[in-house]
Amino acid sequence: MSTLRLSSAMPGRLSRTTGLLATIVLFLAALPILTMITMSFGNSDTLEFPPQSFGLHWYRAAWQTFVSPDASDTLSMGTALTTSLIVAISTMVIATAVSAPAAYALSRYRFRGKAVVEQLVALPLVYPLVMLGLSLLLVFNVLPVELGMVRLIVAHVILALPFTVKNCAASVASIGPEFEEAACLMGASPRRALFDVVLPLMRPGILAGMLFAFIISFNEFTVTFFLYSINTMTLPVWLYSRTVSSLDPTVFSFAAFIVLIDFALIWLLERLVGDEGVAL
Repeated sequence: MSTLRLSSAMPGRLSRTTGLLATIVLFLAALPILTMITMSFGNSDTLEFPPQSFGLHWYRAAWQTFVSPDASDTLSMGTALTTSLIVAISTMVIATAVSAPAAYALSRYRFRGKAVVEQLVALPLVYPLVMLGLSLLLVFNVLPVELGMVRLIVAHVILALPFTVKNCAASVASIGPEFEEAACLMGASPRRALFDVVLPLMRPGILAGMLFAFIISFNEFTVTFFLYSINTMTLPVWLYSRTVSSLDPTVFSFAAFIVLIDFALIWLLERLVGDEGVAL
C-alpha cells in the first residue's frame, strides 16, 4: 500500500483529477477550431450545426471562388492572399533584422534607460489592439504621402517585435561572453567574433522569432482593419468582408486552410528549433 501511495506521488505522474482537468482545458482551447473544421465539411446549402450530412461541398465552392472570383467581389481571394504573404514576409525579415542586434545589446550592455527600452519593446503585448490601430491610423493620415502596404508592414512589425526580441534574447542569454572572449584570444576581431560565433549560436532564437513574426502578421486582423485599403486588403480582412452582409459558409473552408498553414509553421518551428530559444 505504501509503495502504491509513493508511486502515485512521484514527480512526473499526473493524478486522474489533474489529467481530467488538463483534458477539459485542452478540449475547450481546441473547441473553436474543431467547430470550424466540422462546419467546413457540412453538405447542406445553409449553415447548421451540427451538420446533418458531410461532404466537400463548401471546399469545392471555395476552390471556385479562388480560381474564378465573382465579379461582384471588390477583391479576389488570391489577391488578398498575395498581400498577406508580402506583408508577413516583410514583417518577418524587418522584425528579425531589428530584433537580433537589439536583443544582443539588451543582453550584453548596461546603459541608462535600459529598463525603459525593455518595457517599450514589450508594450504591444498589453496595449489594446483597437487603440493601437486607431492611433496608427491617425498618425499615418497626418503624413503627406500615401504609404499603402507600408503602413500595414509597420504596424505588423510593431506587433511582432516583442516575440522576435524575446526569442533572440533567450538565445543570447544562453551564450556566455566567454565564447566571444575565446574567439578574440584566438585572433578574431570583436566584429568577427560576433558574426562567426554569436550569430550561429543565436540561430534557434532567430528562427523561432522569424516564424512567430510570420504567423502573427499572417493572422492579424484588429490593427489591420483600421489600416487596410481596398488595394491592400489582407486575407483575414477579406474573410471578414465575406461575413458582413451574410455569412458565407465558404469562409470556414478558407479558415481551415489558414489553420493548416499555421499548424505547418508550428510543426516546422518544432522541427527546426525544438525548445531551444523559444520564448512566448
